[in-house]
Amino acid sequence: MTSRPRVLLCAGGTGGHLFPAEALAGALERLDIEVALATDRRAGVLAGSFRAEEVIEIASATPSGGSPLGMAKAALFLGFGFLQASRTLRRRRPAAVVGFGGYPTVPPVMAAAMLRIPTVIHEQNGVMGRANRFLAGRVAAIATGFPEVKGIPATPARVVHTGNPVRPAVLAAARTPFPAALHGGKLRLLVFGGSQGARVMSDVVPAAIERLPTDVLPRLVVAHQAREEDALRVMTAYARSVGHADVQPFFKDLPQRIAESHLVISRSGASTVAELAVIGRPSILVPLPGALDQDQAANARALAEIGAATVIPQGEFTPERLAAEIMARIADPARLEQAAAAAKAAGIADAAERLAALVVHTARIPLPEAPTAEA
Repeated sequence: MTSRPRVLLCAGGTGGHLFPAEALAGALERLDIEVALATDRRAGVLAGSFRAEEVIEIASATPSGGSPLGMAKAALFLGFGFLQASRTLRRRRPAAVVGFGGYPTVPPVMAAAMLRIPTVIHEQNGVMGRANRFLAGRVAAIATGFPEVKGIPATPARVVHTGNPVRPAVLAAARTPFPAALHGGKLRLLVFGGSQGARVMSDVVPAAIERLPTDVLPRLVVAHQAREEDALRVMTAYARSVGHADVQPFFKDLPQRIAESHLVISRSGASTVAELAVIGRPSILVPLPGALDQDQAANARALAEIGAATVIPQGEFTPERLAAEIMARIADPARLEQAAAAAKAAGIADAAERLAALVVHTARIPLPEAPTAEA
């Protein structure tokens, strides 16, 4: 009996990196390929729920900003992580190593390249991150979440647009039809700002709702993911306007909540944009400002350019502007339906399978032949 081929997935310890890695893990398992995960200690509970034969913690740090001493310390951690990864890869010898961005991916992907193990990196955002840019010239293939990605350096690596893999819960939610047009009924709003929430959403959205005409307020159903320290003031503000809103620090069922919404107001991380597209829901996106790579702005533009989203820079995201945007959609419900259809048309529901096929091809992993029907 031959052992199954193994692929090592490497991801930084945030949901934006781990969720697409987890989706790829599922696609590889369906091909009877064993999966292991290399990440850093930040992954915590997320790594604990990751379906992998083994979770390996690799030392890493981010060598950007800060003092020269901090930079030197980060380089030392990355060097130690490289030695850890080299020992692990020599011992286990996976068929391929796949990186999903973030500096925790640098040591294992670098070590794999040095050991001539086939390597693939996946860039989720519309602008290539710094860790992936560093690795791009050392890998065999680069997969992208968007058709156009800025910042990919000149490299002999094969570049393939696979889309961003999404979790099974997202695929399940995508089967939910867009809620019926308003026509005097309810408008369901969903507000969130990434896995940790965003204070600007708590500052602006409840204040915008309070500015809406009083005859509109009974028609609104609001769910708002707010940080714990903001929850009480957010609930108090909604109590003055709509009377009640579902305010929680974290929505475990976020994909289904997206599916049940007429309009989503959120940040524009790569996973969020991918989920909005696969599920097919209109959105108002407020990219995270101040990011060196402006990746969220690029992600948001991808939906805005096809009419699936409205992008509001944070400096222009005021209660007055948001109230006007909400009223425009209440006045023209067909606009929401058109935006939902545009988002859905851009979604790549089989991105995990596309990425798995790229990994299998790059690593030349033999797959069992599918059984043929008897004549």
